[in-house]
Amino acid sequence: MAMTVQVDVVSAEQSMFSGMAEVVVVPGEMGELGIYPRHAPLLTRIKPGSVRIKLPDQSEELIYVSGGMLEVQPHVVTILADTAIRGADLDEARAIEAKRAAEEAMKNRTADIDYAAAQAELAEAIAQLQAISKLRKSHPH
Repeated sequence: MAMTVQVDVVSAEQSMFSGMAEVVVVPGEMGELGIYPRHAPLLTRIKPGSVRIKLPDQSEELIYVSGGMLEVQPHVVTILADTAIRGADLDEARAIEAKRAAEEAMKNRTADIDYAAAQAELAEAIAQLQAISKLRKSHPH
């Protein structure tokens, strides 16, 4: 039997995932982090992107997070996400529209919009689209 680690993904609204996993891949602030059982303790911020959880039955759970915190203990991984959406619930059309709107706001510097906020919205939309793409590759129809 493969070694596993307890994983909890929680957003402000609800618990998104709680269970055992063989590995968790998280979009850390400085790059992707692969967390295996007995990983060294770690506390870091996470950026918008996909959390991939490989389950003991070899299936994979995909959860989009918009940012938050990651805490790793040897037998427990906790992800406290600002917002979290299950991969299957992501809306591609809405993400494409959000990306287009953010790009337009960044081009139009005379608009009454905070440039940093537009950049953050663009990063979130791109991360959602990447999550949708990863989900399609791992679960082709």
